[in-house]
Amino acid sequence: MSAISLTAVSVAYDAGVVVRELDLDVAAGEWVGLIGPNGAGKTTVLRAVAGLVPYTGRISIGSRSLTDFKGKELARRIAFVPQSPQVPAGMSVAQYVLLGRSPHLSYFAREGPRDRSVVADVLDRLWLGALASRPLDRLSGGERQRAVIARALAQESPLLLVDEPTSALDVGRQQEVLELIDRLRAERGLTVIAAMHDLTLAGQYSDRLTLVVGGELKAVGPPPDVLTEEVIGEHYRAHVRILRLPGAGHVVAPVRTSASATLTKEVVK
Repeated sequence: MSAISLTAVSVAYDAGVVVRELDLDVAAGEWVGLIGPNGAGKTTVLRAVAGLVPYTGRISIGSRSLTDFKGKELARRIAFVPQSPQVPAGMSVAQYVLLGRSPHLSYFAREGPRDRSVVADVLDRLWLGALASRPLDRLSGGERQRAVIARALAQESPLLLVDEPTSALDVGRQQEVLELIDRLRAERGLTVIAAMHDLTLAGQYSDRLTLVVGGELKAVGPPPDVLTEEVIGEHYRAHVRILRLPGAGHVVAPVRTSASATLTKEVVK
């Protein structure tokens, strides 16, 4: 049975249709990467799955429709890391991450020892322990992004949606965050749907890639089948080379058009 299933899902705003008749099945424990050029509809797909925007068609969690889940019940099943989160000024990192435990608490109940233990573990795993008491508005962009990811992981939801999880991180932190998510996927059976601009990282960590262009599904499959020079050239209008490196998978390398033309001239000579 699929962990999450989208059938003929469409999303429209005032400006028009953003996602059109999209079908996608994601198995439990799978990592699916959403790729596509800017404005393709990737974020809208994630927001629809998170129950944040109206849609037509059907989204199912297991055998139940997404619309059957309300409030805390939905939050116990889906955690969402937005690309540009709004964080409350003045709140400390630890207090903010502790909000991720809210779906597991009854109304008016206070967090218990296990909730604090979960938060401490997540803070440690995301190298935020030393920043636990620091206000969110005094963090760097990368530190703030890690805090948002920490809050989502503290929910312990089986489905994690992440929108550009590495956009504000340096290359070392990018790798560490993605490795952590992948490790938790193995430990918890976590299912991951991640919208990613970096095609190399998307190919390295995803079991399958889903290419969305203009709100429509253009390709789905293992990274080697989707990350081809022809597909990227057609849908991204980019000139690239796909390098297959031991231990690194498929590396998508942009090629300067002017450099390519100069090289061609030299070869002709």
